[in-house]
This record gives sequence, structure tokens and C-alpha cells, in this order.
Amino acid sequence: MKIGIGNRFIGDEEPCFIIAEAGSNHNRDFKTAKGLIDAAFEAGADAIKFQVFSAEKHYSKKTPLHSGYKEHLYDLIKKLEIPREWLKELKDYSDKKGIIFFASPCDYEAVELLEVIEAPLYKISSFELVDLELIRYIACKQKPLIISTGLANMEEIEDAYLACVKAGNENVIFLQCASTYPSPCEIMNLKSMETIAKAFNVITGLSDHTEGIHISIAAAAMGAKVIERHFTLDKKMEGPDHAFALNPGDLMKLVKQIRDVEKATGDGRKIGPKSEEMEFYEKARRSIHAACDIKSGTEITKDMLVVKRPGYGIKPKFIDVIAGRKAKGDISEDQWITWKML
Repeated sequence: MKIGIGNRFIGDEEPCFIIAEAGSNHNRDFKTAKGLIDAAFEAGADAIKFQVFSAEKHYSKKTPLHSGYKEHLYDLIKKLEIPREWLKELKDYSDKKGIIFFASPCDYEAVELLEVIEAPLYKISSFELVDLELIRYIACKQKPLIISTGLANMEEIEDAYLACVKAGNENVIFLQCASTYPSPCEIMNLKSMETIAKAFNVITGLSDHTEGIHISIAAAAMGAKVIERHFTLDKKMEGPDHAFALNPGDLMKLVKQIRDVEKATGDGRKIGPKSEEMEFYEKARRSIHAACDIKSGTEITKDMLVVKRPGYGIKPKFIDVIAGRKAKGDISEDQWITWKML
């Protein structure tokens, strides 16, 4: 199963699609927003994603104070809105750099703005997974959707999936996610990626909010086809998402180590040594050697043989075959024995 995005594919036999989640870490500074695109590209990420929301359509002003924040979420979100007039220029800048630009739209107007600038795919955040009308509206655009599943149970995931399918769009990717910031390792439940994949026959991955990069690496090794990570230019910047986000150096390490894991995964076939291993294959493997001097014409007995390194001689499994054969010439002690000597 594969889903095309521009000149890229996500799915079977394809590299993990790595999303650098800029989110709201632009802090409403255009230079910072472009700097995030630069950093994501230099790190080797496949895509950069922003969030497009408005406080009025995102939160009720009566939302209670969240225990993790010093101000009400409505007021906090208001400070983090991306100016929508930036979107086209940021998309054009990303295109020139050679990195895919897309966003999480949190209202219908944001969807239409992203349509105008020809964003190639959409992201639905965990918190919007239950807004089936919005999902159907986006799915009708017939572009791939990546949907995070933080807080969701299987019934809710099915609802979101069917909303897309009924809109005629089956290009859906679900990301396992834990909706705490940062997320403790013990609630990550990476095995649910496989559960969701089997239940709905979809591509899955991970939206990771843990500290460090090791959980993302583990997910890639387990078969995640998409990894999404928040990142920032400076973890000390003001804002709710900077502290748990990766810095550019860590994002670069993440990309490199996922690519290393992909190389190490291989194709599952076990067919013997690779070219890089041949010296050890010859010099460090064991083979049959002479335990003593053996004169030409001598019938070889097992006590005249010893198995040791290097591996230039006959394989040890043939030691009983060699016993009883005669030496064609003198064989000195400690010499490896080849078939030509018998």
C-alpha cells in the first residue's frame, strides 16, 4: 500500500516520511517561520507542517484554566495564530527549498486558504479527530489526510476513517499519539500502530511528543511509515511547545538515525556474508586444520584434525568425511586443510 504526495510516496518499501512539526513555534515572527523551514530542510526532513487556527474558532472563552498553563487557553492560542497572509509565501519558499509544506487546518476557512496555495496534503490533529464534519469537508478535497489519534479509542478512529471513506477518500494515514507534552514513555503504546493498520488496512506512524529521539527511532524500527516531531529553533523561546520540541541538531540526528535504521532493517533474507564481511569470513571463521604433521599417503584419523581459525580450510561439518581419506602430500601441523590436499 502506498500513497503519493508530490513526487514522494508513503507506504510499503518506501522510506519513513519524516515531518518537522513547526506548529506555532514561529511565535508570529515571519523570519522565524522561514528559519524553521530552513532548519527542517537542512535536517533532511521530508516535510514541514504548520498549524492554522484562530482562537475564536478554536476555543471557547469560557474554557477553564488548564493545569499546565498560567493563562487561559483562549488567550494563549490567540498569541500563537499564524498570520494567514504568510501561507502562500511560506509554501513558495518551501517549494524552492525542496521540502513539502502543509498544515493542520482547524476551521473551514483555513482549509480553503490551503487549497488556494495548493497544499498537497492535510493533517488532522488529535483534538480535531472527533469533528467529523471538518474531516469530511477536508476529505472531499481528495488529498491525502494524516490523522493523529491521541485520546482516541478504536470506535472514534473508525468514525474518522469512515468519514473519509464516505467522502470518497481512502488516502488516510493514522498516527499513534499520546496527548501530553512531553509524553511519558509508558503511555506511548507503539504496538497500537499495528492494531490500527490491521483494523482499517491503512498506513500508520507516530506523532511523538516524548523527550529525546529514541521512541521515534523505535517506532521507525517497528515499521512506522510516518514520524512527526515538534521542533524549534530555540527551546528557550517563549511559548507552550518550545520546551518539549527538538532543536535543529536533534532533528538532524533523528533523521539520520531513522535512515540508519532503514538501512539496517534489510530485506529479511539470510544469504551469507556481504562484501564488507569477507575478510572476517575468511580469517575469523573456523575451518579444519592439521593437529600434527601428516605425511603424504597417510590415512587421516579424526585425532589428526583440529578446528580453529582462519576459515580458509574445509568447513568443520565435513570433519567426519575427511577422516579415512589419505593425504596427497605432506601437511604440516597447524596448516588448514583443503579438498585439494586429500
